[in-house]
Amino acid sequence: MHDDGRYDGPAIGSPEERRLTGCSVSRETEHRVSRETPGDPWAGSADRESAPTTAHDRPPNPDHQSPAPAGLGDEGVGQDSIPGATPAPPDSATPTSETDPRITPTGEYGATEAVETAYVSRETPTREEDDPPLAMEAMRAVQILNPSGEVTMPRPERTRVMCVANQKGGVGKTTTTVNLAVALALHGNRVLVIDLDPQGNASTGLNVPHHTGVPDVYDCLIDSVPLAEVAQGVEGIPNLWCVPATIDLAGAEIELVSVVARESRLVRAIAAYPGHFDYVFIDCPPSLGLLTVNALVAAQEVLIPIQCEYYALEGLNQLINNINLVRQHLNPTLDVSTILLTMYDRRTRLADAVEQDVRNHFGEKVLQAVIPRNVRVSEAPSYGQSVMTYDPGSRGATSYFEAAQEIAERGVKENR
Repeated sequence: MHDDGRYDGPAIGSPEERRLTGCSVSRETEHRVSRETPGDPWAGSADRESAPTTAHDRPPNPDHQSPAPAGLGDEGVGQDSIPGATPAPPDSATPTSETDPRITPTGEYGATEAVETAYVSRETPTREEDDPPLAMEAMRAVQILNPSGEVTMPRPERTRVMCVANQKGGVGKTTTTVNLAVALALHGNRVLVIDLDPQGNASTGLNVPHHTGVPDVYDCLIDSVPLAEVAQGVEGIPNLWCVPATIDLAGAEIELVSVVARESRLVRAIAAYPGHFDYVFIDCPPSLGLLTVNALVAAQEVLIPIQCEYYALEGLNQLINNINLVRQHLNPTLDVSTILLTMYDRRTRLADAVEQDVRNHFGEKVLQAVIPRNVRVSEAPSYGQSVMTYDPGSRGATSYFEAAQEIAERGVKENR
């Protein structure tokens, strides 16, 4: 017997006694160190301090002195370090991602819905649509900004006067007017924008001064000032002019009541303009008052932006009725030529249902291009720009570019 407790003498007692005293490594120890517990073989003991944890408490084995396998603690003993131990076979009953499609790569259940769902609606965005590659954005930006002038949109044979109207507010009338005008002007057309909304949002979007004292459309309607003296060129956009609106226009509704031929004041101002325009866009206020009536009398075509929500459809009948009244009594050539769906949210089935209803009712008048909800479209006016120049690679700019191109091509087909 040595000082450290080791005994070199003959075996004492029965095999059962030797097993209990720890003089040899028994089969029970071999079973205790299993594949399921790759740590210390004594880790399951209730009283760790009472368990043998030092080399003096464990019998030496001169035939096998390899270190503990990687992944075990300093005191851990793996199966490979025990002579005669046989590795436990893998548990074939354990499901894996290869045998069970419901299991995710992390080993958890939860992919059942993705496997079982067979219907994917058109509102579901793809990765390319949500996050287009940088090269694609750059290509779109060059095409929209058109610095070389190579990309052109067809120019109409005569001036197309388009009234952008809808008595419901917040459907995108001003945004549509500004972005279509910029898109057409950047691609070879001469465009005039008449801001007929007292809020002056179209003037803001084109970065045209419209503070008190600036000559505006009010002077043309009330004081018969020539339109050429009021129109201002839009900075940075060639071939684009704007007739601004100031707060003075808010009183024009009342003042026009006593004016002779009050419904045709605007059409006379446009006809007296000495220059030639390919397009004249009139941005109407969200009402059906005298200002909107003046725009309907002056226009040849009506462009109606429709928000892809249920409330947008409710007031549409009243607008169509007013257009029919103007056609019967004041402007027989007036026609609802274009319907543009705006603020399309492809994540909702409601937007898809509204689109189908509008297309079923208006048919070919509805543009194929649909304007989606896009934060860039909302940010652009705060910088005094259209989305075409603010972020030409965005989905909003691309959609308005496609809408402008479609309007231009339709105009050429109708004139043939």
